[in-house]
Amino acid sequence: MKRPNLVYVFADQLRWASVGYNGDKLAETPNIDAMSLESADVTNAVSGHPVCAPYRASLFTGKYTTSTGMVINEIRMNPHHRCFAHVLNDAGYDTSYIGKWHLYAARLGHHYDVENSFVPPGENRLGFDGYFAAYNFHHEYYAPKAYYHLDTPEKIYAEGYEPDFMTDLAIKRLKESAKGDKPFALFLSLGTPHDPWTADNVPEEYSERFRDKDFPLPPNYSPVNDRHADMWAKFFPFQRRKLKDWMRVYYAMVANLDMNVGRLRAAVKEAGIEKNTVFVFTSDHGEMFGAHGRHAKNIFYDESVRVPFLIEWEGHIPAGRKDFCFNTVDIMPTLLSLMGLKYPEEVEGEDLSECLISDADNSEPSLMMGTGPTAIFGRGKEWRAVRGKRFTYAVYRSDGSEYLFDNISDPYQTKNLAYDPEFSEQKAALKTAMYSKMKKIGDEFNGNLYYRSGWVKKRKIVRTATLKE
Repeated sequence: MKRPNLVYVFADQLRWASVGYNGDKLAETPNIDAMSLESADVTNAVSGHPVCAPYRASLFTGKYTTSTGMVINEIRMNPHHRCFAHVLNDAGYDTSYIGKWHLYAARLGHHYDVENSFVPPGENRLGFDGYFAAYNFHHEYYAPKAYYHLDTPEKIYAEGYEPDFMTDLAIKRLKESAKGDKPFALFLSLGTPHDPWTADNVPEEYSERFRDKDFPLPPNYSPVNDRHADMWAKFFPFQRRKLKDWMRVYYAMVANLDMNVGRLRAAVKEAGIEKNTVFVFTSDHGEMFGAHGRHAKNIFYDESVRVPFLIEWEGHIPAGRKDFCFNTVDIMPTLLSLMGLKYPEEVEGEDLSECLISDADNSEPSLMMGTGPTAIFGRGKEWRAVRGKRFTYAVYRSDGSEYLFDNISDPYQTKNLAYDPEFSEQKAALKTAMYSKMKKIGDEFNGNLYYRSGWVKKRKIVRTATLKE
């Protein structure tokens, strides 16, 4: 029997709480909810760096941001890592990547310039040497702004709504690969439900479902901007008035995303390969919608870092809720090990495959990091945090301010316990765990500008933790 196939589907900016199976009564996610009943549901999965490009760099390398150098968006990944797809290729897999890439741009804001959006065949595809139908970055989902590239700079425009079209490409590729002699790995990166949340950026049939629904502001909403927020996370005064309209579009995008996840799962079953296919559904990070006075991700609060992570492999992974701690850097070693493959020695994440297939547990808190503003170099926004099964601990580099939340009794993280003597032991234990993990990977909690001066030239990363120059 050949090795198992892998289908890895990840949304952009879908938070853990915004799907039906996690209790959101406003969400319309019947297909994802159905998948949750047949999958291992990893309830404590987090995005180790809740920003698009840093997440992807960690996903493909199994390393933390401080080792990849992908400290902000819109800089180009150093290709000199042994990545997820390199291992798959060496094991004889047919690899495919479809959708948003976000690891190649080297000019801020020039999303539609071919020099930024086209990832040429070769080392910058990080081992995805098979079918590659992708674009670096954009979030307008209709032509003429919705397009992708194959192996030439030619822009190929999406027909209809981009997430539907990209799923069509994935289904076609899956059917072709299923007929082949090789095992295959298919990664589908869908751009939704990332903003802009405007009525013209989602099909009307989905927006109509939510037009008359009331979206209350979150219980931890603050009318005052978080003092640590960067320019992407701060609200301009007029934006707060749009929050409920934004949420309507966001949930419409999620409903469409759900439909496409259902289509792809159905294609796996129609091809008759479900017993030999590992199917993953997750997200790169979440979204704040005014919680804690923040507009966007790139922060340690659960709305930003906690993500859905469903994984199914019929006959191999028992269905049910799994509450072990699971981080982005753990995905690569866990999946490769699950598939019977060895992961590179330099990987910094943990192989937690036993936690999926048995009663094994992992209670070690996940290290999370913010290494600066979202897409520009600058001072003062750096933080580190750890999230365990119960508590989150975080600290800012700029002023040393600390945060401790009991995520069980205070799920909206409204009570900062960091300075409460009653929780001094919990704080000390998490703080020790955090700095121990940082020391292990050589993270010295450097400022954002340290990377601009020593790691990046012309927005291209020229250094890694193992490749000094």
